[in-house]
Amino acid sequence: MKMQVLLFPGQGSQFVGMGKDLHDRHARAREVFARADAALGFPLSRLMFEGPEETLRETRNAQPAILAHSLAVWAAWEPGWKAGDLVGAGHSLGEYSAYTVAGALKFEDALRIVRRRGELMFEAGQRSPGTMAAVMGSDAETVRQVCAQVPGVVRPANLNSPGQVVISGEVAAVRAAGELLKAKGAKRVIEINVSGAFHSPLMEPAAEGLREALAAAEVREAAFPVYANATAEPVTAAEAIRASLVRQLLSPVLWEPTLRVLAALKPAGFWEIGPGQVLKGLLRQMDRELPCRTMGTAEEVQGSEVHS
Repeated sequence: MKMQVLLFPGQGSQFVGMGKDLHDRHARAREVFARADAALGFPLSRLMFEGPEETLRETRNAQPAILAHSLAVWAAWEPGWKAGDLVGAGHSLGEYSAYTVAGALKFEDALRIVRRRGELMFEAGQRSPGTMAAVMGSDAETVRQVCAQVPGVVRPANLNSPGQVVISGEVAAVRAAGELLKAKGAKRVIEINVSGAFHSPLMEPAAEGLREALAAAEVREAAFPVYANATAEPVTAAEAIRASLVRQLLSPVLWEPTLRVLAALKPAGFWEIGPGQVLKGLLRQMDRELPCRTMGTAEEVQGSEVHS
């Protein structure tokens, strides 16, 4: 079998009702949601299925919800591929989902870590208020140059696709950079409703707590390579996984560079595992010819041509 690429979505893909169809139609998915509720000590699955949306959107809830959804899809789907046929990547939070599917993190540990990650990110945002903004129609190098010119902390945070870069930092600096980018030809700059300046130096207060959470968890060698957000390079070793996950909290998500590296491997297909189809859209912005299937609903799992 030719190589398959598994892609796992990040925060922002959550929605009320996520995973309910999987829960209702697949026993293995039900088991995943029950394990998630037990691991976290509260009914995460009920929050996913019923909301309220405002509570689900909280960073500490959205992150474990998306991870649980992705793992429920994987459990229900069971494509039966060998590890040697797989590579993975995840967008920010999704990198944790990728390592969990690769067997490097136990599911319950991953849930508790991303729950703690969300709390730490929120607390860092309270200590050092910041924001993020999506820049449309400007290239990454222009965005880097503008961020370097603006006083204060502002950095490229997500290199998502050609013409879509997210910047992150202090509120005034992000807004100043946005105005300058529009003056330099950016089509749109849209401020994002987030609780902090994720993937920027303002997350430094969260890094130590995350490092401690990862050190306390068992991390094993990944069964297949996961391409890290911070480097766009494959990672399998346990200590490299820990270091990568701390580094990505402070570093830009190199998503477009990662997709280009994965595309160069000439895989048989890309599969977005989890809620929504954001990553499929970003892949199509880079190359519309690359085959990508979304796997987030019971219907998509049932309709897949790949079965164990």
